[in-house]
Amino acid sequence: MADAVLQLESVVKDYGDKIRTRVLHGIDLTIEAGEFTALIGPSGSGKSTLLNLVGLLDRPTAGKIHVDGVDTGSLDDDGLTRLRGQRIGFIFQFHHLLPEFTAQENVYLPMYSVQGRVTPQMRDRAMALLRRVGLEPQANNRATDLSGGQQQRVAIARSLCMQPPLVLADEPTGNLDTHSADRIFELLRQVNQEQRTAFLVVTHDPRLAARCDRIIELVDGMIVSDRANRPTR
Repeated sequence: MADAVLQLESVVKDYGDKIRTRVLHGIDLTIEAGEFTALIGPSGSGKSTLLNLVGLLDRPTAGKIHVDGVDTGSLDDDGLTRLRGQRIGFIFQFHHLLPEFTAQENVYLPMYSVQGRVTPQMRDRAMALLRRVGLEPQANNRATDLSGGQQQRVAIARSLCMQPPLVLADEPTGNLDTHSADRIFELLRQVNQEQRTAFLVVTHDPRLAARCDRIIELVDGMIVSDRANRPTR
């Protein structure tokens, strides 16, 4: 599909050598540009395993994964690293900011890892993103001097630094109070709608899932439900 940013075809994942345990059972999934999708399911259903595969942090036992049209099975580890860094953004429950760095420095780290040096363009890009998430005044604050909600907004800005077509969000509001969680979610939706960035959001929060355009439910390593949703506000 021309607008697909992610395609999984019959993806299987096994763990173990002597005793093999199948965690994912033939997953077929397509995420198109601009989709805002929730991935739900009970603990142990395979959500984290699926996210690791989609994020190119692990390889499937069988099946194919295409990211932005690229067959990831044809890439070596260095190729996977480059594709992941350039085409996929990550937001985690815990922000994983580097505490000794400022907000601005944390945001341009993905670009620095590619270019190997700091440029004015990188700084400008980071400042524009911090402005976008309402944190320009805190640009020179160290990560440890920011509140939990502010740290998560820096993490969102960092995830958008390389302008990826796909952002993976693993419980992005799970560590926040309700008010901060709502602000973070609204920010994600604004980015999604304005830039057509696709989001795949893993969540245990039914409130958050109900505000997504599509809800995929994973149980025992299989997709048992994949439905369009009319978001609530």
